[in-house]
Amino acid sequence: MTVCLRYACDQAEAEDMLQESFIKIFSHISQYRFEGSLEGWIRRIVVNTALRILQKKKIEFAAIDEDLDITQTMNVDALTSLSAGELLKLISGLPDGYRVVFNLYVLEGYDHNEIAQMLEITAATSRSQLLKARKMLQTQIENLQKLPKKYAS
Repeated sequence: MTVCLRYACDQAEAEDMLQESFIKIFSHISQYRFEGSLEGWIRRIVVNTALRILQKKKIEFAAIDEDLDITQTMNVDALTSLSAGELLKLISGLPDGYRVVFNLYVLEGYDHNEIAQMLEITAATSRSQLLKARKMLQTQIENLQKLPKKYAS
């Protein structure tokens, strides 16, 4: 469910993704060859199912901005004061294209060429979406740090 929540816009969509994933897992369990971990095999099915559902929705990828500058460093203390739940909430608030590429690259470990192939985009678009996602997250985290503690959550 956690994987689905990272890709979905809301709880209901995540539940639909999870249900579709379980259907695929149970109907293809005979194809698991006991090479590698069962968890990894299941995760791949869940991610691919989530991507197919999102592709049916026609994910919007922002145009490439060649002037995007993300060389500015982030305050490390800003990250350490966030809980994992708060960070996941910020990630789930990203636009679809940013969120999907960020999840695939940062959390799932795919490279830009693999992401490009999976999403039928160019590797340059994948890199651009990742940079924009990071910049947006950086801005959101910095803005949270400026709020008094009682308003931050």
